[in-house]
Amino acid sequence: MVSERSLEVLRVIVQDYVASREPVGSKSIAERHSFGVSAATIRNDMALLEEEELITAPHTSSGRVPTDKGYRLFVDHLSDLRPLTSAQRHAIETFLDSSVDVDDVLARTVRLLSQLTHQVALVQYPVRSLARIRHLELVSLAPRKLMTVIITDGGHVDQRIVDVPSDLDDTAVAELRTRFNESIGGLGLTEAVAALGAVADKFPPGQAANAAAVAQTVREQVSANRQEKLLIAGAANLVRTEDDFHGSILPVLEAVEEQVVLLRLFSEMEADQRGITVSIGRENESFGLGETSILASGYSGVGTAVSRLGVLGPTRMDYSSNISAVRAVARYLSRTLGEPGGPA
Repeated sequence: MVSERSLEVLRVIVQDYVASREPVGSKSIAERHSFGVSAATIRNDMALLEEEELITAPHTSSGRVPTDKGYRLFVDHLSDLRPLTSAQRHAIETFLDSSVDVDDVLARTVRLLSQLTHQVALVQYPVRSLARIRHLELVSLAPRKLMTVIITDGGHVDQRIVDVPSDLDDTAVAELRTRFNESIGGLGLTEAVAALGAVADKFPPGQAANAAAVAQTVREQVSANRQEKLLIAGAANLVRTEDDFHGSILPVLEAVEEQVVLLRLFSEMEADQRGITVSIGRENESFGLGETSILASGYSGVGTAVSRLGVLGPTRMDYSSNISAVRAVARYLSRTLGEPGGPA
């Protein structure tokens, strides 16, 4: 068992090591922090922490650094989250409020989170598995060219261009629009994909080929909204912290680039009572990220399942500030995407 004072010693070792990247010694702790005990007593506490594999000596110096297990205990007992400053909160509101659509708000979010934390920022695109199709609009651009516009119940708008095999006049476009909306209007995305397979069969032979071309394009649009993908910003921050990795950072950069790995990791992370998930060091080994920590929180909008945003960086990171930033940005993103008339 680790005593309360030993836990406090661990806390200051983590904080001082994160701040300085220098191993922390008992003398430094006794001089800089108000423990009211001698350096010898601090050394005894440090010896206990080392026996519990919570800290280790990186070389022969008297200083110690946290282990993955030490960071985990520190995070689990972290109660004094460092709140964002009023300037940081104002920056979040100002930066995200000027977004024009979902793509823009997510691009701004990932850049902002990277700037706030100085880590790699990750934002999972909203998974619109709960969304329903409110309306399909067809706009004639040329006799054989249409724009298909899908509008969901959450206000999301997606548009594509489709070339059809034969000329369409306004009457034919109106009939396509009516029959497609009768078939898929009000359906969830998964149901709509299934229903689109039979839409072309409802048209006479002369119009079936055009209907099939529209159905294929709409199917691709709907499927794209059901797929999972990430936006990533701040990969250069990994290079700036390269000294925190014992080997090459290339495997980490490759894992970041390979989105499927991070999406799988996100799917397996469970939030704590603060709404935050923290996965540290060896806990990420099976994903090829054994020297990194990932902090994540969930967000959601109208008609979407819970998606995740977070940061990835070396285990030597400012957990208190980063958790506050991730949580604050996630909450604000949920409000932005959930507000009527918000980014579509």
